[in-house]
Amino acid sequence: MSVRHFRNLLDMTPAELEAIISRASKLRQMQQCGEIYRPFVGRTLGMIFEKSSTRTRISFEAGMGQFGGHAIFLSPKDTQLGRGEPIEDSAKVISSMVDIIMIRTFEHDKLDLFCKHSSVPVINALTDDFHPCQLLADMQTFHEHRGSIKGKTVTWVGDGNNMCASYILAAHQFGFQLRVTAPYGFEPNPKLIEEYSHCVTYVEDPQEAAKGAHLITTDVWASMGQESEQMTRARRFAPYQVSPAMLDKADPDVLFMHCLPAHRGEEISFDLLNDPRSVVWDEAENRLHAQKALMEFLLKDKINLSS
Repeated sequence: MSVRHFRNLLDMTPAELEAIISRASKLRQMQQCGEIYRPFVGRTLGMIFEKSSTRTRISFEAGMGQFGGHAIFLSPKDTQLGRGEPIEDSAKVISSMVDIIMIRTFEHDKLDLFCKHSSVPVINALTDDFHPCQLLADMQTFHEHRGSIKGKTVTWVGDGNNMCASYILAAHQFGFQLRVTAPYGFEPNPKLIEEYSHCVTYVEDPQEAAKGAHLITTDVWASMGQESEQMTRARRFAPYQVSPAMLDKADPDVLFMHCLPAHRGEEISFDLLNDPRSVVWDEAENRLHAQKALMEFLLKDKINLSS
């Protein structure tokens, strides 16, 4: 039986994705009720970080601990990966010693190569191309607040980055319509727009894109590695700031999400996170529960039901 990896949302069927987010909500309820569930006793998660992180590291590490397992944090300075060892060699060695691996890196090709040579499941915890774990949390959060997202309208505002690309795949997998609004030159990969034209539309005017939306979401204007472009991007993106006034143009039941960290006064207005339509704190917490459900799914043949 081949090893299942989670490189992007297309690695799961729509039914599997729905099952994972449903399970994530159940795990959230169990956690809030203080129920102890330890299916991963004796299991180890290897966490490879080439990019800094708050939510990703805490959610994976805490989730593995809550499941009774153990997590090992590995940065480039801690491993031979940072000293030039071939990725395929590291993948073979690391996967021989742990049960599951998550990788947060820059080039998506690195992740693909690692997956090719890993004998255990590998999770994409963010690359320059996709951030699928965040989308699991976002879909879980929408479902918990508004029910099924199928047939709804979602508006992505801002940079056509890895989050935007992940929303494009989510539109296809979860059955919603996505409007993307971004400054000229910062649109998402045109091949993605073309391939998923059945569920994705580019709208030039951000205010127009917000009309009737059931979910509006955004990200920082300059992601990690783009700090030198901050001033240029700030000028180009200024009309794309999300504010309560923009939400007022959307559906009366609109939700607002942001993967965080947020830069108040830039991609969002200073008051937006306090708006009752903002669910960013539930969204952030759901990284924990969605990733627990994902790891449980990928390691279902190794679950210790007696714990």
